Amino acid sequence: MPRPFLNRAAAFAVLAACTALAASTALAACSSTPAPPTAQLRRVARPSGTIAHSMPGCTTAVQAAQALPAAAVSLAAIRGPSSAPAAPFDVVVTANGRWAFVSLTGLADIAVYRIGPGRMPVLEHLISVSGITPIGEALSHGDRYLLVADGGAGADVISVAAAEAGSGEAVLGRMDNAAGQGAISVAVSADGRYAFVPMEDSGGIAVYNLQRAIAGGFGAAGYVGTIPTALAPTDVAVAPDGRWLYATSEDATQNTRAGTLEVISLPKAETHPAAAVVASDLAGCNPVRVITSPDGSVVWVTARASDALLAFSATRLRNSPQHALLAAVRVGEAPVDLAFADGGTTLVVADSDRFNVPDATASLAVVDASDALAGHPALLGYLPAGGFPRQVTAEPGGRIVLVTNYNSNQLEAVDVAELP
Repeated sequence: MPRPFLNRAAAFAVLAACTALAASTALAACSSTPAPPTAQLRRVARPSGTIAHSMPGCTTAVQAAQALPAAAVSLAAIRGPSSAPAAPFDVVVTANGRWAFVSLTGLADIAVYRIGPGRMPVLEHLISVSGITPIGEALSHGDRYLLVADGGAGADVISVAAAEAGSGEAVLGRMDNAAGQGAISVAVSADGRYAFVPMEDSGGIAVYNLQRAIAGGFGAAGYVGTIPTALAPTDVAVAPDGRWLYATSEDATQNTRAGTLEVISLPKAETHPAAAVVASDLAGCNPVRVITSPDGSVVWVTARASDALLAFSATRLRNSPQHALLAAVRVGEAPVDLAFADGGTTLVVADSDRFNVPDATASLAVVDASDALAGHPALLGYLPAGGFPRQVTAEPGGRIVLVTNYNSNQLEAVDVAELP
């Protein structure tokens, strides 16, 4: 049976308990501690970071840690044909590692990059998606289609082959429905048949039959229905086995900041979206992004208003969600996106500092996944970032990590092989 969502009283009670716990362990840090200045330092014998098996409360206290070598990082400005800021939001990479696509919200374009032997991809051309705000992206199975959340209730569908060639007809159409608003991200089922679009402003995750949408001329032709979630859903991840979806929602009830992690049956989502939620539980303050480990056994979430990276047991999330938390790693200020690197052993977390907390700074936190799950200090250190690092993805093999710096209009590339 699906586990009911927490009501307002329960959410407040859990949040109060979590905040009290966080205060007892981090009272000395009632204001943000900045990430240390960038410098080339050797890794300490045991990395920094506080690990806990209790849900963290809301805080702006970050974890102090060493600075990792700036030489591992390259930054490149993104410039469009106009004077408008590019405001890069998301970046995705094709499975063959040859192309990267960056959504530019300021220009209403998709920037197409060629990946070569160098660390930084090379900009080839721009694909116009005028009329929408390109935000989150996802590639379908076999890299046939690029799906781009549009800020409304759906997503644009782009031919990857045509985009790589710079064709003016790369945009095939737009999936839409009248039931939602604020499409911020998108995920595609493993077989490439269905797309899932969280609608941050109206709540719920829109489900689209991709093939039906294409065959029916787009619009609402492929709309299946909406998966119910808590308030402000922001991200969704497909489990490697293709059976489950994991979704983050920023608030369990209005203005509590105690967000949720929903577990969704993917087969049910494709046929009966309204009954697809299997379980839901609190996931720190304002959880905003979610990914799974390569084998699907662990679900990783960034809790933006807890300054924490959380790890959950995928099995317990379904069967005993209140006991699913495996670890909580304190990181930098306002973490947003995250990605695995270095063969799945390391996590890179974008500490956005999007709210400009006094004395805080944007950075990239590097976390040892095994140490986190073993209950050891796991924060290896911080890498420099541009303004508001927002989305993170790793190229195939995990050596190069790409980051969009939203406020400074930059694409960032990190060579994890350069880290000590």
